[in-house]
Amino acid sequence: MKYLARYCFLFLSLLGGQTLADAGNEYRQQRAQLIRSIEQTVRETSDYLDSDKLDPRVMQAMARVPRHEFVPAAERRYAYENRPLPIGYGQTISQPYIVAIMTDLLKPGPGDRVLEIGTGSGYQAAILAELVSQVYSIEIISGLARRARDVLDQLGYKQVRTRVGDGYYGWQEQAPFDAIIVTAAADHVPPPLIRQLKPGGRMLIPVGSRFMTQQLILVTKGDDGITTRLLMPVRFVPLTGEH
Repeated sequence: MKYLARYCFLFLSLLGGQTLADAGNEYRQQRAQLIRSIEQTVRETSDYLDSDKLDPRVMQAMARVPRHEFVPAAERRYAYENRPLPIGYGQTISQPYIVAIMTDLLKPGPGDRVLEIGTGSGYQAAILAELVSQVYSIEIISGLARRARDVLDQLGYKQVRTRVGDGYYGWQEQAPFDAIIVTAAADHVPPPLIRQLKPGGRMLIPVGSRFMTQQLILVTKGDDGITTRLLMPVRFVPLTGEH
C-alpha cells in the first residue's frame, strides 16, 4: 500500500505541475496579446503622444510583470484585458495602456529614484521597478498598502519601498526624486510634490474632479521654473486625504 500511495502522490504531483505549466503558458500568451493591444492603442492615440510607439524598455517591462498577481482572484480571468479592474476599497488597477504611456512619459532611467503617489495594487510600482533603481510608493488606504507590499515581496521587488500616508505631502525624507507619478486625480498640482522634484525632473498627474473631464498633465521642473503640458483626457479615481 505504501508503494501505491507513493506512486499516486508522484502522479498527482506531475499532474499538478502540468496544470501550473499550462496556466503559466496561458498567462504568457495573454500578456503577449495585451502588448499587441497596447501597441495598437498607442498608434490610435499618437496625436496626443506625439509618437506612434513607446520605448521598447517600457514595453518589455509590461511584458514581464504578471498583472494577474496584482488583481483579486475573482478578477484574474480579466487580468490581461486592456481595461481597469476593481481591486477593492473603491479603487482600481489602471488600464495597462495608461500604465504604459505614463511610464514612457516619465522617461525612466536605470539610476533614477521615482516617487509614486497611490500604490493601489502595486502594479505600476512593479513596472517602474523593472526600469529604475528605486521606487518609493505611498498609499493612504492601509489595507491596499499591506496587500500590495505582500505581492511585491512575493515577486521579489525589494527595490520598491512602500508606506501608508497622505500622498499629497510626498515623501520628504527621501526627496528629491528624478520623477514623480500620481495615480489618482487631484484638483491641482500639490506644491509639496513640485518641491520634491529634482531640477530636470518630470511629474505626471491627472488633474480634475470625479465628475468633470480630467486631464493628464506633464510637469517639468527646469532651472528657470515649472512648465506644464496637457496631454490627454483621462479618468482616475480621486486623490484622497486632507486635500
